[in-house]
Amino acid sequence: MEDSSQKKEHKPVIGISIGDINGIGPEVVIKALNDNRVLRHLTPVIYADGRVISFYRKHLNLQNFNYNQIKSVDKIQDRKVNVVNLNEQNVEVTPGKGTKEGGDYALLSLRKCMEDLKAGKIQAMVTAPLSKELVQSEDFKFPGHTEYLTQEDGAKDSLMFLVAEELRVGVVTGHIPLKEVSNKVTDKLLTEKLQLMIKSLKKDFGIKKPRVAVMGLNPHAGENGLLGDEEEKVINPVLNEFRNKGNLVFGPFPSDGFFGSNQYRSYDGILAMYHDQGLIPFKNIAFSNGVNFTAGLSFIRTSPDHGTAFSIAGKNEADETSMRSAIYCAADIISHREEFQ
Repeated sequence: MEDSSQKKEHKPVIGISIGDINGIGPEVVIKALNDNRVLRHLTPVIYADGRVISFYRKHLNLQNFNYNQIKSVDKIQDRKVNVVNLNEQNVEVTPGKGTKEGGDYALLSLRKCMEDLKAGKIQAMVTAPLSKELVQSEDFKFPGHTEYLTQEDGAKDSLMFLVAEELRVGVVTGHIPLKEVSNKVTDKLLTEKLQLMIKSLKKDFGIKKPRVAVMGLNPHAGENGLLGDEEEKVINPVLNEFRNKGNLVFGPFPSDGFFGSNQYRSYDGILAMYHDQGLIPFKNIAFSNGVNFTAGLSFIRTSPDHGTAFSIAGKNEADETSMRSAIYCAADIISHREEFQ
């Protein structure tokens, strides 16, 4: 019989793209990983350069933060924060000042992390915030991480899923202008997003029979057609199909009353029709510990639920709770997927 003391504990290896080095990404990454309890549960790998990490360690007076600088992920060490060097010799860090060089660096970090994830060298990725504007180029024309990662995975579709302990919110339409939402909310798209949410709640969060609430598109969920007919023509028929197949789906609910009366506490997942309908209540309720998870992909990607916050970058004011939650969430989803298999 094998001695239990000789068994090596399996720890997930989590890759972290550094995001925009002039935003709060490096700060929240360093602060989140400066808690040694994190290293008991997982092995983090930051895709950056030692000089970037060293700059913020000194700038933020976090001299106790230590890391293992390596050339490739094959050299990682357990119980240490590992930094895979991107070898950008002339990278300049200017906290609070968005630059094209900072955008290019964020994209380099993301792509290197993605490369190792696809190769199976890391088990999940956590993406620090980047500037959607500053990463645009001839070979990168995406409105955000979600759309880029969906293409990289070759997935037909994905779901922007904001999660916290007390709340999980997905959106049918994501980064599109509000004037386009109504035409985009079709029975086909709603069906796809609802399927993705139900599957993710089972596979990624270990909920065997999830209860899902679906929001209406119009004020008062259309008021029986008085304020819009999308609920009667699109949403209700789709929900009835899901119910007939034994799924626990409810709605459509007027979103203001639903969140205002704390009805969200009764459901495992909530599907909103558009970005702000879901993200405004989510960030009001769970901003400090919320996590953005891209459901529906073959690999695992999480991120904090905030942006680059250039206005406070380098001032030691950024709260790392959401980043730490994103790192732990990635590790939890790895575990849930293993159990699901």
